[in-house]
Amino acid sequence: MIRMLMAMLALAVSMPAAAQDMGAARTEVQAAMLDSAAGWDAGNLDRFLAVYSDDPATTFTTDTGVARGKAGIRARYMVGYQAQFGMSAAARPMKLTFTFEDFRMIGADHALLIARWKLVTYGDETSAKTGMTSLLFRRETGGWKIVADHSS
Repeated sequence: MIRMLMAMLALAVSMPAAAQDMGAARTEVQAAMLDSAAGWDAGNLDRFLAVYSDDPATTFTTDTGVARGKAGIRARYMVGYQAQFGMSAAARPMKLTFTFEDFRMIGADHALLIARWKLVTYGDETSAKTGMTSLLFRRETGGWKIVADHSS
C-alpha cells in the first residue's frame, strides 16, 4: 500500500513538470513558426528556412514528391515561389499565416505540430490558398527544428 501511495505521489509531482515542458515546447515551436512566416512575408528565404533542421535527412513532402535536406527544400521553394524569393522580386507579393490546430510531445525531444497554412496575395483576399501541414520537430542545440514536413 505504501509503495502504491509513493508511486501515485511521484506521478503527481512529475505531471506538472511534464505539462510545463509541453507548454514551453509549444510556445517555442509556435514562436519559431511565426518567425518563419515573418521571413516569408519579408521575402527572406534564409529566415523562412531557419526553422528547418540542417540534418541532411530532413524531409519536405508534398503532392509532387519529397525534398531532402535544407538545400533540397530551398531549391523547391526557389522554383515554386520565384516571385516571393527570386532575385527579381520587386515586391513581397504573398503573406503567410498559420492557424495552430494541434500540438503534442512525441517523447522528450520531439514534438508534432499540425497547422493550417494560408497564403494571400497582399490586398487580394480572394487569392487565398490554404492547406494543412504536419510538422515533426526535434529539440536541437539551436532550438526546436523541423525534421519532417508534410504539407498539402
